[in-house]
Amino acid sequence: MEFMTFDQWNDEIWDKVCPIYEQAFADKGAKPERIIRNMFWKQICFLHICFIDGRAAAMALTGKLKDTESLLIDYLAVKKEQRGQGTGIRMLEYIEEWAMTSENCTSLVIEVEAEETPENQARIVFWEKCGFVLTDYIHHYIWVPEPYQAMYKKLKPEIIFPMDGEILFSLIGQFHKASFQV
Repeated sequence: MEFMTFDQWNDEIWDKVCPIYEQAFADKGAKPERIIRNMFWKQICFLHICFIDGRAAAMALTGKLKDTESLLIDYLAVKKEQRGQGTGIRMLEYIEEWAMTSENCTSLVIEVEAEETPENQARIVFWEKCGFVLTDYIHHYIWVPEPYQAMYKKLKPEIIFPMDGEILFSLIGQFHKASFQV
């Protein structure tokens, strides 16, 4: 496995991961490519890729949460053929190490769909297995019908971190707002 992180838009690289992104998120609130390009132009995101035998096997889009030492995992997807083989866990381990060493992050944050479906519950179990903690607060976005919950993981146990879901969604909301503003 080889991991790489990009902080600049690259058409050739995006073409390698776009099928993974679309496979996982096309019908689940994927940001349009023009918005992702905008995020790179504004320098508010990073693209992480896991390559196996020279082919993209997993991808993640992340961004720093404003005025914090937290990295938001906006999207993380593993190619369907690679699922269940530890690729997602290794991708997350890479992102954790990269976040601590390259960006001085002390925590990770994600948002998960809160509806109690088997698919959503399986995602929550995956993140909990990776050390994330589910918050109680359920957030309702104006522009998407699904409710969401925040999850977080302290990368340094001694840090003080806002473990309240409402506070975390305030930070996540700022990130999404910046993503969509031109």
